[in-house]
Amino acid sequence: MHRILLIDDDAQLGAPLTAYFQRFDMVLECALRPSTGLARLRQGGLDAAILDVMLPEMDGFELCRTIRKESDIPLIMLTARGDVMDRVVGLELGADDYVPKPFEPRELVARLQTVLRRRVAAPHTTPAPNASARLVFEGGLVIDPSTRSVQRQGDTLELTSTEFDLLHLLAREAGKVFSRDDILNQLRGHEAELYTRAVDIVVSRLRKKLEPLDCIKTLRNAGYSLALAKARE
Repeated sequence: MHRILLIDDDAQLGAPLTAYFQRFDMVLECALRPSTGLARLRQGGLDAAILDVMLPEMDGFELCRTIRKESDIPLIMLTARGDVMDRVVGLELGADDYVPKPFEPRELVARLQTVLRRRVAAPHTTPAPNASARLVFEGGLVIDPSTRSVQRQGDTLELTSTEFDLLHLLAREAGKVFSRDDILNQLRGHEAELYTRAVDIVVSRLRKKLEPLDCIKTLRNAGYSLALAKARE
């Protein structure tokens, strides 16, 4: 059973969501203030967190930034409907997904299930070919799906769940060009409203973290590819 933390100052939201989440074998804990939520996160034992953008003490963006300094726990942002900049900033700071307010509880559960599936592989599922193979490239890039870790020239990188999944997707078929729509569909695991700007943001973050390696190439009007050759281990 997954344990989820909701950080939202709407005291009326927690009770109905808690009851709804129970139908999907999820335990929802609620914090009305960021300080309370951070204290609970630091205790451990949580599988994901949901952050509202409009919060007292600090907004959801600052809260997301603070959490990302300490943890790679899956994060979903609750943003204002139609406010693209909320989505852009949240993803840029390390959120794994967003749900616009007002939202249907079933959509929120679906997004949670998707990020949780990406985090932990199903124990009795046969992996896709090469899905769990360690990938080593020239230039010192090493990707280990079994531990979800990435090393760049000997240094371990701190990647969000979405960043790792995108890099692993590109690395499994290095040289292949993936369109933005292909990437969104594969990472989300279900059909969703396409938000192509999100891919550009994640790629930008990845490029910064992979420096000085210049390995993610943009093909105009086509997409992205990993331009590195496999190395012998």
